Amino acid sequence: MKKFIASALLLASVSAPAFAQDAVPFSGPYIGGVVGLDHVDLNSVNHDSGLLYGGVIGYDVNVNGAVFGVEGEYADSDAKELGVRTDRDIYAGVRIGGEVVPNVLAYAKGGYTNARFEDAAGDGTKLDGYRLGAGLETTVQGFIARAEYRYSSYEQVGGTKPERHQAALILGYRF
Repeated sequence: MKKFIASALLLASVSAPAFAQDAVPFSGPYIGGVVGLDHVDLNSVNHDSGLLYGGVIGYDVNVNGAVFGVEGEYADSDAKELGVRTDRDIYAGVRIGGEVVPNVLAYAKGGYTNARFEDAAGDGTKLDGYRLGAGLETTVQGFIARAEYRYSSYEQVGGTKPERHQAALILGYRF
């Protein structure tokens, strides 16, 4: 039994370096920071833009060049409109894409989003909605860079249907 365990450990230690050589691009867990422009429309007449910032975490699987993934994001913005201030924005969704040229992934994404808005008195309203987006990603030695556009639409409240248009840059690391 001891010889079997020793053989298994020796085999595992010898084959471990091969895992790094067999790395598949755009596959595995990642974490990143988000920065960009957040354009908020609370109604069709008034709108405001502000700085978008936050973080994202996710996991992708590359199956013969097709990439499927799940991700979650927590973001905030300094946009204000008619005395209403944006607060946190939570997103959970999926993305699907493919390598369009070596080391460049084009993808589409979609999922659930929940945003919080605050009035001047500090009273908050949480709204459920959906997010759709698309982008490009590249990777160099584990570091990732993404540029993406995303659109979020929230449930109607008080006769208005809030929307967001965001242009985001994501910088991170894939493990």
